[in-house]
Amino acid sequence: MRLKDKTAVITGAAMGIGRAIAERLAAEGAWVAVTDRDEAGAAQTAKAIRQQGGQACAAFLDVTRPDSIAAAIEAIVADRGRVDLWVNNAGVSTMNRFVELTERDWDLNMNVNAKGVFLCAQRAARQMLTQSPDAEGVRGKIINIASMAGKRGNAPFLAHYVASKFAVVGLTQAMAGELAAHGILVNAVCPGYVQTSMQARELEWEAQLRGTTPEAVRKLYIADTPLGRLEQPEDVARVVFFLASSDANFITGAAINVNGGAWMD
Repeated sequence: MRLKDKTAVITGAAMGIGRAIAERLAAEGAWVAVTDRDEAGAAQTAKAIRQQGGQACAAFLDVTRPDSIAAAIEAIVADRGRVDLWVNNAGVSTMNRFVELTERDWDLNMNVNAKGVFLCAQRAARQMLTQSPDAEGVRGKIINIASMAGKRGNAPFLAHYVASKFAVVGLTQAMAGELAAHGILVNAVCPGYVQTSMQARELEWEAQLRGTTPEAVRKLYIADTPLGRLEQPEDVARVVFFLASSDANFITGAAINVNGGAWMD
């Protein structure tokens, strides 16, 4: 178990990518705080982890509210004494043509996807700065779940989402540069077309905007992926585990593609 005795916090972990990350880190020995606005969903994820022999608790956390973030971290530190890994996974999406986007669309995506990462990462970093480093000088790691859309601007109907995820990639680099001297490593993971409940909604939205069917859009996603299948949440979780492990202790400021070749840089 590569993460034995590590304390990991994952936002938006009630389902989808967040749940897969929580389960993988727990399987590798981490004590996992499963956080989400969906308290019932978070509790289900934590229960599933415990049933599989892992260690987990569930906590309410709204990434757009500083008081909620502070309360979650204080409770976790009171119980565990430190935060070794913080995974900013919580995210939202909406879809529309650029000329039809509303301020509400823009604000929702930016507040959760970009500002939420900033608020959580800042609070996590403040906690990590108070912690003693390990034998390799690492005080903690922050991993931001960005997106292929954080590197590839030509994502139809997602201008606001693209802007929010480009912000995450840029913020990751800026944080990594400032925090490296303090032993805090910051990286991003950029998934592609991940088969989740969020994607199921997007298939419906994009089909309406294109005047086609969700199945036709799904085939477009697969055709755009050289490895020839939709990405699974577990594909993302594997890369997050690598970054969380000591094997990645000389990596910071990276935005790692895990998209089956749909975007290469």
